[in-house]
Amino acid sequence: MLRWSVIFLVVALVAALFGFTGIAASAAGIAKILFFVFLVLFVLSLLGGALLVKKK
Repeated sequence: MLRWSVIFLVVALVAALFGFTGIAASAAGIAKILFFVFLVLFVLSLLGGALLVKKK
């Protein structure tokens, strides 16, 4: 998921460089959403792993 976030960020930067502001804004928005989804899943997996270790 983090890979897709970086890909959309690069697409947004390239689109902004060439002046495609609508595409750049859309790609940046998608990258931001994917990054926050990645962060939430990462924190949940850390908490889940910590709870599993604590139970043993």
